[in-house]
Amino acid sequence: MPETEAQRSAAGRKAAVTRKRHAIESKRREQASAVVDRTSELSDEVLRSLESGQRAAIEAVRKFIDTVDQALPLHGEAPSRRQEVIDGAMEMAERLVHVQYDFLRKVVANAGKSLGRSDEGK
Repeated sequence: MPETEAQRSAAGRKAAVTRKRHAIESKRREQASAVVDRTSELSDEVLRSLESGQRAAIEAVRKFIDTVDQALPLHGEAPSRRQEVIDGAMEMAERLVHVQYDFLRKVVANAGKSLGRSDEGK
């Protein structure tokens, strides 16, 4: 049976809607991929910054201990003022590292919440 003009027109509209839907879905996938790529880049940048900060803190403590060693040489076996100063510097460095880790955890948690909310909205 030959196809009528109305049937051809309906089929054409259906095909156009399908193509448009595929184009929209493709664009959404590209945008989501771009967001994931940028998020990954930011995560890498944050990790590199934190690692750099930790290395700088370690180097600063090392230089500080060298300075203390020169200024206050070791005398005898008993704990001295020198050791108290060095222990204080080590505690300070440890706290700095913990603050950086806490910061990183909060950044990751907030990023996860933000990404989760944007996925729920779609």
